Amino acid sequence: MATFPPKVGYPDFQVSVAKHRSCVIYDYLCHKKHSESIMTQKFVFATNNAHKLEEVKAILGDKIEVLSLKEIGCNTDIPETADTLEGNALQKAEFIYNQYGVNCFADDTGLEVEALGGAPGVYSARYAGGAGHDSEANMQKLLRELAGKENRSAQFRTAFALIIDGRKQLFEGIVKGRIIDRKQGNEGFGYDPLFVPEGYTQTFAELGADVKNQISHRAIATRKLCEYLNSL
Repeated sequence: MATFPPKVGYPDFQVSVAKHRSCVIYDYLCHKKHSESIMTQKFVFATNNAHKLEEVKAILGDKIEVLSLKEIGCNTDIPETADTLEGNALQKAEFIYNQYGVNCFADDTGLEVEALGGAPGVYSARYAGGAGHDSEANMQKLLRELAGKENRSAQFRTAFALIIDGRKQLFEGIVKGRIIDRKQGNEGFGYDPLFVPEGYTQTFAELGADVKNQISHRAIATRKLCEYLNSL
């Protein structure tokens, strides 16, 4: 019977291939697991504004699971005492992270009107004073302040503060537009019935949630936040 020379090195070659395959599979699974762990994490949105919560959830879709303050048992009216949007957003995010130890993000949004030197700005939610956030009173005060002024240019600006495992990141979204002289539309909230974004002839309140959630200041900032999470 014929004999054949031994296959020198063949077992080693098989081991090498097997190891290579194992490393490739391991690297793939680790990368996949890391990517999924970021994108399937639960983040608390530190806001008591139900409209904001609903809007951000609609913008993010199923990319990130967003929890409300109520879902983590937080019924505190988180203080906003900073003099900038970024400061308020960070203050709220730090409060939740320090008190509950969960990854979270918070925002603060302001309407900045050129003819009013950037007002109401950081005081947008409580522009008219009084208790709570009275949108109707805020809009009426804004219209009084702009009475007789030709320059109606304005912008909405949102600042997001994100905290992941103690690391902090800020994101900004801006949409420019103008303030009209009377309310139009029934959707949205805050100053939406008075604000017409650039490139449109209708207010946010007339355009509706589907359009607003594509072009708004909060949508821009939220997409930046999402892109950052995707990059981790």
